[in-house]
Amino acid sequence: MTDGTGSPEGHRTGSDAVAGASASVGESAASAETAVESPAGERLPRRAPWTLQRKLIVTVVGITSFIMVLVAVATSAILSQVLEQQLNDNVQSAARRSSVVLAQAGASGLTAKEILTQQPQPPGYFLAIQTLPDAPTAAVMTTAGVVELDQDEIDKISESLRGQHDQLVVTVEDRGTYRVEPVQAGATFALVGLSRDDVAVTLTRMWITIGLLTAGGLLLLAVATAWTIRRGLAPLRAVADTAARVSTQRLDQGEVTIAERVPSHQADPRTEVGRVGEALNTLLDHVDESLTARQRNEERMRAFVADASHELRTPLSSIRGYSELSLKALSRGQGAATIETTEASLERIQAQSLRMTSLVEDLLLLARLDEGQELVYGTVDLTRLVIDAVGDVRPTGPDHEWVLEVGDEPVLVAGDTGRLHQVAANLLANARTHTPAGTTVTASVTRDDGTAVLRVHDDGPGIDPSIKDELFERFARADRSRARQTGGTGLGLSIARAIVDAHGGSIRVDSTPGDTTFEVRLPARPVDPT
Repeated sequence: MTDGTGSPEGHRTGSDAVAGASASVGESAASAETAVESPAGERLPRRAPWTLQRKLIVTVVGITSFIMVLVAVATSAILSQVLEQQLNDNVQSAARRSSVVLAQAGASGLTAKEILTQQPQPPGYFLAIQTLPDAPTAAVMTTAGVVELDQDEIDKISESLRGQHDQLVVTVEDRGTYRVEPVQAGATFALVGLSRDDVAVTLTRMWITIGLLTAGGLLLLAVATAWTIRRGLAPLRAVADTAARVSTQRLDQGEVTIAERVPSHQADPRTEVGRVGEALNTLLDHVDESLTARQRNEERMRAFVADASHELRTPLSSIRGYSELSLKALSRGQGAATIETTEASLERIQAQSLRMTSLVEDLLLLARLDEGQELVYGTVDLTRLVIDAVGDVRPTGPDHEWVLEVGDEPVLVAGDTGRLHQVAANLLANARTHTPAGTTVTASVTRDDGTAVLRVHDDGPGIDPSIKDELFERFARADRSRARQTGGTGLGLSIARAIVDAHGGSIRVDSTPGDTTFEVRLPARPVDPT
């Protein structure tokens, strides 16, 4: 059905607005084309990929636009059918009402103009009448009055009716289009119709209204969607910005601290994107802790290398010196003094070699314990082991008072007898070395809820708080000077901790002046394993 209402033009206007918006988005994407190279120097596609925000906005607006256009088209089609049906009903009703008037008019020989003049109708009323053998006449009712149609217009109407069947439509030049219905009253034939201009005006207004509402709704939807998505993705952008800032930091050397974090208000674990920010913050916390531990381990390693080098250099220097002394004595001759000097030098060389061997063996033992080696498990009576260890240390510390506190029942553990004996011996030797004469050292073994507990207590001066936290580190000493008088390599307690850790136990120290206790806890076995 084609008319001059301009309805299709209104529909095309709404579609053009949507198409224009899509075209502008496409132009924006095209303007984002850039030449990019990967870190490896490979050429990447020039067109930059769409961001997640742009994809979401285009998808939401596009789908909503499509749905709104479909709704508008369906609504217009349904309303157009309703108006057309209403017009048809009105035309048929007008035709039925006019049948009596037409019969009287045909008998009187009245023309269409005369009928409309005698019985006025509302504007938009069309009447064509023919009473054989008279010529047909036609007239329309306008707001200015009755307008009679000439013969040429009547002929054009007759020509346009040819080929039409159900719903007859005629067009009067400069008067509009009319929906007509044939009526016969005796020898009188007539066409009664009503103007379709009201339907066309209504449809035009509807299309304009729908177009404006659709365009405004799409604009509001685009703005609201862009704002909502941009705000919703703000935490994700914060995560990306934080990760980008962290990626520029040097983390491979020196003391490094990662202070960058996703802001707390953008890392809310109650939202999906916020969980990403919280996860990144947790990851950065762990990395920061790892970097701090790495720096601490590097510092300890440097100190370890320095201490190990010093410990090995001392016996090596002695060996070299006494070797040179022996060579000089031998070069002077074979006198008694030369023999005595050579023997003394060889004794010192042997002593320093033993010291160096002991140090190397301790370092090798620590390395093997770190790798989970060097342990041969069996049933160990911790009570008997401590009794033997105290018996061994008594001759080396006669100026100390040694006390044993053990129960009648043995305390059994699963472990390596030799290594656990080394733990007890190291703790007792540590107490003997770092306490003055007359100090009371007490060794005790107890059972505490399935755990075997070994304690070595002394009433000496205590441990310096400044080194308490690193007491079990390698080469840690109470006397920090190189020219210490207490002897030892500083590996005894670190070896003790490594052995205890390898047995799945723990070792700790509590110290105040006059009260120092080393406590070792090991998983115990029942007295009767059966």
